[in-house]
Amino acid sequence: MDKEFTLEELAAADGTDGKPVYIAYQGRVFDVSQSPLWGGGGHMDRHRAGQDLTGEFADAPHGLEVFERYPQVGVLQTPAAAPEAPETAIPVWVSRLLQRFPILTRHPHPMLVHFPIVFMIAATAFNILYLLTGRKSFELTALNCLGGGVLFTPAAMLTGLFSWWLNYQARRLRPVVIKLILSPILLACGLLAFTWRLVNPEIMESTGPWHIVYMLLIFVLAPLVVTIGWYGAQITFPLHEE
Repeated sequence: MDKEFTLEELAAADGTDGKPVYIAYQGRVFDVSQSPLWGGGGHMDRHRAGQDLTGEFADAPHGLEVFERYPQVGVLQTPAAAPEAPETAIPVWVSRLLQRFPILTRHPHPMLVHFPIVFMIAATAFNILYLLTGRKSFELTALNCLGGGVLFTPAAMLTGLFSWWLNYQARRLRPVVIKLILSPILLACGLLAFTWRLVNPEIMESTGPWHIVYMLLIFVLAPLVVTIGWYGAQITFPLHEE
């Protein structure tokens, strides 16, 4: 017969101080101590072991099949009277919107963020190709990519703020703070370079200090967007969880 775990017994297996790592999902208790993704009892910097995670994993990209890879050590005791769900801080209209379009819960930012990453890196890369080959088509391609990066960066920033508020309750996380600082800098550099190039189409052929300043703006785009992407990935795939 499966052992029945109370919430107190489950909480004692939270993975801290060498304790086993147990989680409950849909009434079943699993031992995920051998999973590298639950090191120290934490998962993705969002979930803690020793709890019933049925509700928290409602919008996860996996289901019961992932937990069934690990031993089931018992079942969760059904409380006599389930407590009422706490009031959510999410406005009613937002809650209704998420119910109608569940994709908004997770996907807008991860989807949109790829556009500025690609466009900004491409703007730097095609300008380098222009400098190496002298082919004007590369420089024009760089301009178009730069315009795409400027266009999509605000959308990525807005969806990132929404995801931070919705999924992390706008908690002060170090990777988020770094992204909040670097993203406006990226947008400012991209917008300045794009406007400058439109106003002065010959800036790449010119010489002197202003040409150097313009090239610095172009060359800083790729490192900025890579750094922002790196810290964004740290939120979803923390290094200490690997």
